[in-house]
Amino acid sequence: MLKPLIEEMVSKMEKSVEATERELRTIRSSRADASLVEHVRVDYFGTKTPLLHLASFAIPDPRTIVVTPYDRNVMQQIERAISTAGLGVMPVREGNYIRINLPPLTEERRKELSKLVARKGEEGKVALRNIRRETKERIEALEKKEEHVSEDDAWRAQQDILKKTEQWIERIEALIAKKQDEVMTI
Repeated sequence: MLKPLIEEMVSKMEKSVEATERELRTIRSSRADASLVEHVRVDYFGTKTPLLHLASFAIPDPRTIVVTPYDRNVMQQIERAISTAGLGVMPVREGNYIRINLPPLTEERRKELSKLVARKGEEGKVALRNIRRETKERIEALEKKEEHVSEDDAWRAQQDILKKTEQWIERIEALIAKKQDEVMTI
């Protein structure tokens, strides 16, 4: 009876960690990464479409992202979307592709980004704790309501929940440490 609840919790936690990882990838580091621009929304025939659906990406060197649109007619909209996305970069059109040069980060900006990484990571950990609390409450309700869930089974399930939550929190902390190291590296 309790095993499906724990499996559901693990599934939700896995999705939460994946969402946190996606969030952290969108934060700029000292190296170029396509995830920085792939979710920029482009006005494509009246619809806001992620750039990922409209172009391919290449990283020819650590400070450059090359965006190659599938449809050349949309290059101007892609340029406009990248320049207005608040990334602090200016796209340059060169023939069939758009080149984005990433300027080096200042020490102050790296510290700001490191704090942003920590804040996004903390949001991920809070989401995990909320999932844990929700599952714990559901187990307690089952224990009170149904007679075939013993106190011992509920206690073991609670311990399992705590252990699994700590494992997922450790994964988020590892992601935070890795991303902060990337951000602070010159």
